[in-house]
Amino acid sequence: MDKFTVEEIHLMCVFEGKDRTGMIADIQNVIPHIQDSDMAELAGQVIGNLKAMSDAEFAEAALEAAE
Repeated sequence: MDKFTVEEIHLMCVFEGKDRTGMIADIQNVIPHIQDSDMAELAGQVIGNLKAMSDAEFAEAALEAAE
């Protein structure tokens, strides 16, 4: 899946099991509590990518953390 970087996929795996809109909402709810600016920026990038894709594209995405 080339819409996301490895780091973005790892962040999304924290919210695994959610649908696309649920994941967007969950990440948005956590952003105010993120103290690391790089992590907050990463979360914003993930939200942007999730908003740019369809539910069908999200359903086809394999969200597995790399070892």
